[in-house]
Amino acid sequence: QVELVESGGGLVQAGGSLRLSCAASILTFRFNPMGWFRQAPGKEREFVSGIDYSGDNPYYTSSVKGRFTISRDNDKNEVYLQMNSLKPEDTAVYSCAAAMVGGSHVKEDDFQAWGQGTQVTVSS
Repeated sequence: QVELVESGGGLVQAGGSLRLSCAASILTFRFNPMGWFRQAPGKEREFVSGIDYSGDNPYYTSSVKGRFTISRDNDKNEVYLQMNSLKPEDTAVYSCAAAMVGGSHVKEDDFQAWGQGTQVTVSS
């Protein structure tokens, strides 16, 4: 059974940093593209960042490019999201997701496994 568990969320002032982690219990983890999504109150869930199975090809939505960094450790079955220069508009529940098919996925439907999410709150 696939399980994704996020951690690392919290309250931070604008300009601060947080590092999110996602522990994945997936036997094929080193072959799974992974992604981070977020959902702010009253808004639809949106793609934030993704990474291919090797970790060599990260990609980001434009609003976080240059501030967030996605990475993965295939030996630990973990994926990370380092978030710097946080802004109040980054406030959301952040969820990690796993895709079962290779590719640079950005759509929710491309990901088959989801974590429960971790709250990130950025105060102004």
